[in-house]
Amino acid sequence: MNAGDPPPPPVPLPLPVADSHAHLDLMGVPIPELLVAANGAGVNPIMTVGIDVPSSQWAAATAAREEEIHAAVAIHPNASGGGLPDADYDEIARLAALPQVRAVGETGLDHYRTGPDGHAAQEEAFRRHIAIAKDTGKALVIHDRDAHDDVLRVLAEEGAPEVTVFHCFSGDADMARVCARAGYYMSFAGNLTFRNADDLRAAAGAAPDELLLVETDAPFLTPMPYRGRPNAPYLVPFTVRALAALRGLDLPDLCSILSANWTKAFMAG
Repeated sequence: MNAGDPPPPPVPLPLPVADSHAHLDLMGVPIPELLVAANGAGVNPIMTVGIDVPSSQWAAATAAREEEIHAAVAIHPNASGGGLPDADYDEIARLAALPQVRAVGETGLDHYRTGPDGHAAQEEAFRRHIAIAKDTGKALVIHDRDAHDDVLRVLAEEGAPEVTVFHCFSGDADMARVCARAGYYMSFAGNLTFRNADDLRAAAGAAPDELLLVETDAPFLTPMPYRGRPNAPYLVPFTVRALAALRGLDLPDLCSILSANWTKAFMAG
C-alpha cells in the first residue's frame, strides 16, 4: 500500500462508540461505504461537521437522510477572519434549529492560521455562534488552536451553553483541569497517538471520565500507525484503545463511558 491508500480495518470495538467529529463531505467516499466500514469497526453514530454555509447545509441534508449521521453547523474561525454577513449567521441559525442538527460548530478561535488582524472578527463570529447555540439549545463545538486563554475568556464573558465541547482537544493537563472545572467536554482525536503528543496524553489522563469524547476529525489526523494516510470514522478504535491504555481502563468500560457521554452531550435535548 502507498500513502494514499486507506488503512486496513482495525479490530472492532466490543461496544459501539460514536465518532463525535468528522467532515464526511471532504472524504470523497460514498456515504453507504463509510457507514458500512464504520459499523464494521463498532463506530456508530457519526457527527458530520460544517465549516461554512454550503458544508453546513450538506451536513444537515445528509443527517436528515441517514439515521446514523448527525450534523453540526457553523462557519469555521479561519473563514471568519474578514467578517461575515448577517445572512450567513441567519442561515446557520436556521439550520441549527433542525432536529437532525445536534450542535453548533465548529466555531471558536484559531491564532495559528489567522494573524492578529483577524482576531477581532473571529471573536465576533465566535460570540455570534455561542448565541445561536444557546438560542437553539444545541451543544457548542469549539475549534481552539493556539488560542486557549482567549477561548476561555470569550466563553466566560458570553456564558457558555449548557453543553460545550472542545473538539480535537489540544491543551495540556492544566487546560484539561480548567475545562473539567467548567464542565466542558474534551474530545480526543488520532493525534493522541502521535509520538510527540506527551502533553496531549497528559491532558487525556487528567480529564474526568464523564467529560471524555473521541473523534477522528476525518479525513485529517489519522492515528498511528497510519499517520499520513486518509482518516475515516472506522479508525476510531485506534484512539479508543490508546485512551483505554493511557487511563488504565478495560476497553468495554471505556466504550460504555464514551457512549454515555455522547448521548448526554448531543442526544439528550
